[in-house]
Amino acid sequence: MRVCTHEVEVGPFLIDLSTGRLLRDGVELPLRPQACRVFKTLIQNRGQYVDYANMITEAWDGTVVSRHTVDVTVGEVRKVLQEFGSWITHRPKVGYRLNVPKSEDLVRKGWHFWNRRTREGFEKALDSFQAAALEDGTDFRVYHGLAATYLMQGTYCLRAAREAHPAFRDALDRAVTLAGMTPDLRVHHAHGLHVFERDFARAEAEFLQVERDKPTLTPMYGFLAMMYISRGRFAEALNTLVKGYKVDPLFPVLPAVEVSVHFFARNYDAAIACGRKSLELHPYILVGRNFYAQALDYSGRFEEALREYRSACTMLPGLNWLRILEGACLARSGRTKEASAILHDIERMRPTEYVDPCYLALLYDALGNRDRAFEELERAIQENSITLCLLDVDPKMDSMRRDPRFASVVRRVFSPPSFNLSDSSQTLSAQA
Repeated sequence: MRVCTHEVEVGPFLIDLSTGRLLRDGVELPLRPQACRVFKTLIQNRGQYVDYANMITEAWDGTVVSRHTVDVTVGEVRKVLQEFGSWITHRPKVGYRLNVPKSEDLVRKGWHFWNRRTREGFEKALDSFQAAALEDGTDFRVYHGLAATYLMQGTYCLRAAREAHPAFRDALDRAVTLAGMTPDLRVHHAHGLHVFERDFARAEAEFLQVERDKPTLTPMYGFLAMMYISRGRFAEALNTLVKGYKVDPLFPVLPAVEVSVHFFARNYDAAIACGRKSLELHPYILVGRNFYAQALDYSGRFEEALREYRSACTMLPGLNWLRILEGACLARSGRTKEASAILHDIERMRPTEYVDPCYLALLYDALGNRDRAFEELERAIQENSITLCLLDVDPKMDSMRRDPRFASVVRRVFSPPSFNLSDSSQTLSAQA
């Protein structure tokens, strides 16, 4: 909790005492000035019960109102806090108390590390959320954080999907059990359906439910656009991003995803132009730099692409697939000796560090070893590689796409999956 002269911060909420505004993650929430004063009183007495007399003194400046009025006003605060309303408890004849979980600081630290979006950041986020679970196993935010971290470790190819997926679903299930299927949790559920299970229809339905329930939740638009990309629905992806820009024109992921839309649509010139704008605004967002580099690469501008791949590797160490993309670019530009050296390094680290087989297939194919490339795609299917969700649309696969074996791979990837997670799925469906 942070208390300043004009601002009071607790959990994801910030009250500006000079204006009476209540913000959650930067989005203003409706709260009457009197309800704001009640919330301030509860915060200033955090962990202690505030009885009727003291509530009148502190929140109503001594003006006597009925107990019913106090109850109704506190109820307004609870309602606005939504899933955090349970932080306010009541005991008859004792009063109201705001009891922020002991895990608060660890949860905040976890999200701080998570937002770095690096290997080290996600590992430290896991440590923080796991420590928070030991502090307070009833705080749903702990499991939300764990679910989001496992999901991003899978998305960034830092952990095999066959490991990340069940860990993600278990954490999400725990969060939903404690808080219900909130819009924030539903977004991660939908993204998991997209990238882990390739259940595009259910993923789209979940994203659209979030749009109806909480249209100000900007990350949803980026994730939904990614899902549309996977299905080749590029116009819908761009329209979704337009909606996101209306909510938050400077949300960093949106222009980065826009670069990827143009890349997968094979509009490389548009991807390059959009990539420049994305990097100008948000130079440290991996998605934008990555697809900008790929657009340069597949436009034949190899030296520029190599500079971007290497910059990304320097800025975001630990993502071995960036080096693989660099190696494939080197091979296509005729620098096979350097590409082979990268391949050797990657294969040497493979016993101790996860390497996404889909990316390695690209490097083997670029070096002329197509049989080994298809062996890697087979391995990707066995491991349920997260990159498979893009197999139908990925320009990087076009050279292999002409091989008769590729059609068989696609059919197997997009046949109804058989995941051994039915109990968790049923629990989440029931909560939804």
